[in-house]
Amino acid sequence: MNTPLAQRWDIFCRVIDNYGDIGVSWRLAHQLATEHGLAVRLWVDRPAALRALLPQLDDTIARQTVCGVEVFAYDPSNEAAAYPRPAAVVIDAFGCGLPPAYVAAMADTGAMTAIGRRPLWIVLEYFSAEPWVREHHGLPSPHPRYGLPRYFFFPGVSEGTGGILRESDLPARRDAFDTQARQRWWSRHGFDAVPSAAVAVSLFAYPRAPYEALLAACAQGAIPVVAAIPAGPLAAGVREAWGVRLADSARKDNLEVRFMPFVPQCEYDSLLWACDVNFVRGEDSFARAQWAGRPFVWHIYPQDGDTHLAKLEAFLAQYATHLTRPAARAVRGLWHAWNDVAGAPALAAAWAAFVETRADQTQGLRRWQKQLDDVGDLAGNLLKFCRKML
Repeated sequence: MNTPLAQRWDIFCRVIDNYGDIGVSWRLAHQLATEHGLAVRLWVDRPAALRALLPQLDDTIARQTVCGVEVFAYDPSNEAAAYPRPAAVVIDAFGCGLPPAYVAAMADTGAMTAIGRRPLWIVLEYFSAEPWVREHHGLPSPHPRYGLPRYFFFPGVSEGTGGILRESDLPARRDAFDTQARQRWWSRHGFDAVPSAAVAVSLFAYPRAPYEALLAACAQGAIPVVAAIPAGPLAAGVREAWGVRLADSARKDNLEVRFMPFVPQCEYDSLLWACDVNFVRGEDSFARAQWAGRPFVWHIYPQDGDTHLAKLEAFLAQYATHLTRPAARAVRGLWHAWNDVAGAPALAAAWAAFVETRADQTQGLRRWQKQLDDVGDLAGNLLKFCRKML
């Protein structure tokens, strides 16, 4: 069946971070295809990174269809590569840049879409809650050589931005994940149910996080903690420090560590729902933690000159307005310690205060999700914007 050209979208993703950029790109592609009926092609330079999130993908094949999305492997350095006819809308994910040959094809008169104009070029930027984002969201920036229509689209959490990704059925699936579902989830992954008196924690962060200090604080704390750590650098570091090579779990004082496999993206929400506190990183897991409704801690991607800390403070400034004062102080304290603003020595006290205010944080998250709903989800907002431009 032929798809109208106006319904065809291309998304280009160059993998810089291991999972954040491709995680957002895949989630966007899949939602546009399954919820909005678009014919989406996802171009990725490192298919192996996508396979970690999408095990059914064969990263040795250059072209395949997975879950309703066409996935293409491409080499950004190959300037002689041939590309099919450009789509009506082309997403330049995180400003990775489009292949020169593809851009030239977009500019060619033969690339005029069925609706009588050149393809629309969208630069999907990184998430930020900084105030300037509202001023730049949706602004045009025509290509300097070809004059192609190009617009900047900023994910955000306030009116006047693009929002964050959220499938339409996500709230219902989250709310249906009850105590029995939580117990079944742990059992399915080979572990006992988390004791009712314990705090279940998922730990996903960049290797520079002060995870050793956090685990020590959990072990020495008054409340039992069960920490789920997915396979990766953090798990390897804990295994080495604790002398645990093959065991699925290990215990120190009031802390039990469970070494988890790296779960596919479709399983990640369930991991967040199965825990009471979620440590997340980058962009994709950060967005999912906000919708999960459990207290969370963001390890922001580090940037030169500590410019990432301005993004951290901008988000905290908005998020804290939905929290009680004690909860806001506790969130700031732990986020600062975790992102090396306050320093690792402050982490034990920050963790204790964070755990103590979990109930207030959960209430605040419900108010926060209402704000996110008012902004609208990223895929839907992007579709409305492109239809308006087209």
